[in-house]
Amino acid sequence: MGFFSKLMDLDRRWLYLLVGIAAVLPILWPLNLPVKVSPPVQVLFDRMEELQPGDIIMVSFDYGPSTGPENDPMADAVIRHALQKDAKVVALALYPIGGMNEGLEELERCVGPLDAHLPSDTLVESLHFPGKFYGEDFLYLGYKDGGLAAMRQMNENMHATFPTDYWDTPLDEYALGRAVRGYEDLEFVFSAATGIIGEWWANLVNAQFGIPVAVGCTAVSAPKYFAYYKAGQMFALLGGLKGAAEYEKLVREAYPRLDALTTAEVFYAGKGSDVQSVVYTIITLFIILGNVAFFVERAQKRN
Repeated sequence: MGFFSKLMDLDRRWLYLLVGIAAVLPILWPLNLPVKVSPPVQVLFDRMEELQPGDIIMVSFDYGPSTGPENDPMADAVIRHALQKDAKVVALALYPIGGMNEGLEELERCVGPLDAHLPSDTLVESLHFPGKFYGEDFLYLGYKDGGLAAMRQMNENMHATFPTDYWDTPLDEYALGRAVRGYEDLEFVFSAATGIIGEWWANLVNAQFGIPVAVGCTAVSAPKYFAYYKAGQMFALLGGLKGAAEYEKLVREAYPRLDALTTAEVFYAGKGSDVQSVVYTIITLFIILGNVAFFVERAQKRN
């Protein structure tokens, strides 16, 4: 029996084992494969670099745990970049599980643990960004139901949409809460999104209100979102784990100190991108070998 015949009879479990090993090894021993930054990612980094101290951006957690491996590092890098630039971050969620799970967890990953019941008269300092305080430099509003209706109302009156923060403290009791009354007080909105919510930011908030919007989406949604990017309805786009890795690369090169802000690993999209590259290479290789083996075996049978 020749090589190609053996390949055709190969137990698929060996392939599963090989892919499993290939997925684990780059996590334990990072390959640090080269990352080429695409224009839709570069423009977000450049826009962030233009932020001045005191400028405010909004980060919306519009995804759940199922897409966390792609969306988490995007949101993390954007928040850390903004705080490093001395900009201020208002975070919220328009996706139910994003508000209950992803939003607070990712914000705490960036700034450190927050008290479950923050009193408004107590300045809680960020563990990872000394000198940055909850209510002055960053704020978490939690989840609001309604999607498009909530987006529209935020343009008219942010405080009517979110009268309190996540811990039920009135926004007017925070300096940052008083500074944000509507979209006009923001430099731009960044939505880490799964599904359709990122589209809503583009076709309502940007198209109707003229507010700059950037989106970080899952890889499977990237082709759809590129249409909005090309149409100018979002000024930047991070597409999947690859886009997250590209943005991480730019931030890490510009601000090496961010790696040392916490004992936990700060940037991790690069590892995930390495895993994808290795696994996709193996799968592609076996697809090619499988097709070659098929045609060789068919030719042998004819002879």
